[in-house]
Amino acid sequence: MANIVEPDLQRWSEERHRNAIDIADMLGVSPEIYESDPTSLIPALDDYVSRAPLSEFEEPDWITLHLDLASYVADFLIHKYGARWIVMDDPTGPVGFRYVIEATGLDRQTRRVDPVNVANKEFANHPIEIVRMLASAELTLNLAPQAGDEE
Repeated sequence: MANIVEPDLQRWSEERHRNAIDIADMLGVSPEIYESDPTSLIPALDDYVSRAPLSEFEEPDWITLHLDLASYVADFLIHKYGARWIVMDDPTGPVGFRYVIEATGLDRQTRRVDPVNVANKEFANHPIEIVRMLASAELTLNLAPQAGDEE
């Protein structure tokens, strides 16, 4: 069966950015403050996920939370490091592709990370910590020095 879904990178990127802004606004961080400094959302987002009744979540709630966190991770990487969304072939996925973030690391190597996978990984480490989630993405892309690295 042929793939009938075509990637729309521009739309995807705009929707994820808009979602991150909406999350910030919902949590009391104005769009202007968020746009000037995406880290301004960390305290409010940490508070939100720590208070969320995760044990009562149903599947749509989990999907929304995962996508919200993935949107924020991606937006943070784009704003702080100049990362970008790209389309990557994924023959095992339901549509044959997925959207991932690509960035050039400290070693000038280009790497990719799927923000949804970053969010999923964080759910295995309770309590959920936004800074740890962002650090995981930074380390995967080699955007930040690791402990023991020479300065």
